[in-house]
Amino acid sequence: MKWSNLGMPANASAHGAEIDYLMLILHIFMFALFIGWSLFFLYCLVRFRKSKNPTASYHGVRTHASSYLEAGVAIFEALLLIGFSIPLWAKRVQPTRDELQNPLEIHVVAQQFAWLIHYPGTDGIWGRRDMRLIAPTNQLGLDRHDPAAKDDIVSFNELHCLIDRPVIVHLTTKDVVHSFFLPAMRVKQDIIPGMSIPVWFTPVKTGDSEIACAQLCGNGHAAMRGYLYVDTPEEYAKWLKEMQENQ
Repeated sequence: MKWSNLGMPANASAHGAEIDYLMLILHIFMFALFIGWSLFFLYCLVRFRKSKNPTASYHGVRTHASSYLEAGVAIFEALLLIGFSIPLWAKRVQPTRDELQNPLEIHVVAQQFAWLIHYPGTDGIWGRRDMRLIAPTNQLGLDRHDPAAKDDIVSFNELHCLIDRPVIVHLTTKDVVHSFFLPAMRVKQDIIPGMSIPVWFTPVKTGDSEIACAQLCGNGHAAMRGYLYVDTPEEYAKWLKEMQENQ
């Protein structure tokens, strides 16, 4: 079954299949609950119709069938939580060393209503940022007098990464709560003021997809869109060169 047929974009990350599998299980379970409770509702309509029960009964249910059903649902939900959700969450929070071997680290700064992407340049060191330097032409407040900042790259609503290379995105916000959402990568993380929150993923398909804000952040929330580009090494090197020439 293709998830695109269910409204999901095609998966483009190494961990996405596990997320999709869990979502499939949850949807099957919800559908089973819907069918079960619908049948029970129809049964009650027929069994306790007025013509069949002209006089109200005050004795109530005398069997434990409903208790058994509720216990079964609770056990299955516990199985989903303990057997699937918590292990998958733990794996995403603390990846193995092999999963994060030679990662590409990027800073993404959210603001109303755009994504500012900061790359450390060829030296691998981020330059100093100072909020007092923020201006229309320097929205990150990057100190270009800092030697480490001379080769830094800042892009606007455009995040580039390499295929098959792990990516660590450090998320911060300049103003309100935002939510960094990469549907194709199965990544979503709230960004809290005053905190730096890392997320990671490994792209397995080249191409472009959407960066969305999944948290209502103001009147311009709907326009807060960016683009994620998964490049080949040649495409990425070309883009870096062009950006360095234009900084």
